[in-house]
Amino acid sequence: MLRTIPRLVRQTTRHYSSGASPLGMGFTLSEEQKSIQQMARKFTSEEITPVAAEYDKSGKYPTEIIKKAWELGLVNTHVETQYGGMGLGVLDSAIISEELAFGCTGIQTAIEANNLAEAPLVVAGNDFQKKKYLGRMTEAPLMASYGVTEPGAGSDVAGLSTSAVKKKDGSWVINGQKMWITNSGHANWFFVLARTDANASTGKAFTGFIVDADTPGITVGRKEINMGQRASDTRGVTFEDVVVPPENVLGSEGYGFKIAMNAFDITRPLVASGAVGLARRAMEEATRYSLERKTMGKPIFNHQAVSFMLADMAIGIESARMMVYRSAHMRDQGEKNTWHASIAKALAGDVANKCATDAVQIFGGNGFNTEYPVEKLMRDAKIFQIYEGTAQIQRLIISRGLADAVKNGADALGGF
Repeated sequence: MLRTIPRLVRQTTRHYSSGASPLGMGFTLSEEQKSIQQMARKFTSEEITPVAAEYDKSGKYPTEIIKKAWELGLVNTHVETQYGGMGLGVLDSAIISEELAFGCTGIQTAIEANNLAEAPLVVAGNDFQKKKYLGRMTEAPLMASYGVTEPGAGSDVAGLSTSAVKKKDGSWVINGQKMWITNSGHANWFFVLARTDANASTGKAFTGFIVDADTPGITVGRKEINMGQRASDTRGVTFEDVVVPPENVLGSEGYGFKIAMNAFDITRPLVASGAVGLARRAMEEATRYSLERKTMGKPIFNHQAVSFMLADMAIGIESARMMVYRSAHMRDQGEKNTWHASIAKALAGDVANKCATDAVQIFGGNGFNTEYPVEKLMRDAKIFQIYEGTAQIQRLIISRGLADAVKNGADALGGF
């Protein structure tokens, strides 16, 4: 594997800026982060953007693109260096995700899904598990899947019915069905959340398992044809008497829910950064078009109704990116970022949808046509308000955070 990124990044504590002010605040990327950004941007321009429409129409999985991204170190970015990974921070990964998503969020999601599957191991895996499962991801361009959602339980995690029963020899037998599992048709292994105590509270009822994809009893369903992000591989997965050895229990029995939720503190900023990338693409496409398209004798950009739509796009994008960076930076510094990650995810998802919709409006009839790029952006954007916690779930987390702060006697809500 080409070690491109490690040559660019010093393995030090991640800072928001390489030149923070005396007050400890800085809003510029480090030179290493700028290099990562430029590399990801160049890769996207050369390898993703030119073929995005083709992959959208065919629904083909972007295997060759993922291999090239893996060779550059743009995949599995936060696997620790002792297991052969890049050891990048969440902020570094967010910078990469935005650039990849600018080209195609379907392809970016296929890449990002590895980070989601790996995140539970990053936060709770032991040395043996990390060496075996994270290590192999750095030795070959393999894919992995995060198996939590079910046909009847998405936001309602407490309603998960997939079960795992412990046998006398310490092994576990998993039965159940998962749905909307990204990369499952190409996964080498799964993180699976299963109910292990029918009588316990949600926080103690589930256990996380690492399950090899070639384990007998696993059946992967057909590729779902979705509204958008069609290059991403999404399927149902059935587990029928799937035997998992005791060493593949992640963390401790009964801690699966906490592990799965802690993983979101890493991955929600990254999903939000993908939404920012899509929104930025919509703004750039719409701005260029508005400067070329003429009505009433002048470029439509000169009509205030259009230029103000573009201004609102910029306002939303810059604001969302700042929340992405803040929530990512907090996680890198070891601070609790759940509340801020939810704000980033909710805001960026909404901004992506608004920007894509307005881009179609600016393009007019052309925007409704598949020969132009913005209709794809509009279809791709919707899922950002759904996966990794719906926009409504994020608002539940945010509002409950406000109530908790008041009850705990906070002298101010939000801010620094």
